[in-house]
Amino acid sequence: MTLVYGLISGIFFGIFLQRAQVLRYDKQVGALRFLDMTIFKFMLSAIIVAAVGIYILKYYNLIKLSVKGTSIGGQLIGGSLFGIGWGILGYCPGTAVGALAEGRTDALWGIFGMLCGAALYAEAYPFLKAHIISLGNYGKITLPQVLGISPGIVIAVFALIIIAMFLLFENNNT
Repeated sequence: MTLVYGLISGIFFGIFLQRAQVLRYDKQVGALRFLDMTIFKFMLSAIIVAAVGIYILKYYNLIKLSVKGTSIGGQLIGGSLFGIGWGILGYCPGTAVGALAEGRTDALWGIFGMLCGAALYAEAYPFLKAHIISLGNYGKITLPQVLGISPGIVIAVFALIIIAMFLLFENNNT
């Protein structure tokens, strides 16, 4: 049943992506050039809703968090590859799949690249684990743990920052 919930929430997320028009190439390029903040507003909204929802579920012991390890080396390399791919293709992984669902076959290149990248990562994992992922490995930590404060406070501060960013974006008509 868990997989069904994931499928249903994924379908709704795809509908929201399409309705927000973030699957459009011009929106993607506008985001990369910091001229159109639609994608940033969409994703920041999704992040804060997810953060609140996850910690409510955790508070009521309905879920158990499985925090992944923090690796500065891995995040720098992975983030760089993600950004390069997004800049070249004009789609991030989620929007590439959504664009394909809308009939844009150019997104197939990005999906093909993601699959090839995943295969290369799997093959290179032993080397990466020994030489890259071990760089700046801080283990399974969260920002509230690092700061020594409640997750609710971190989420509330983050929500206020997001609201301020939205106001700034709206005042600049981006």
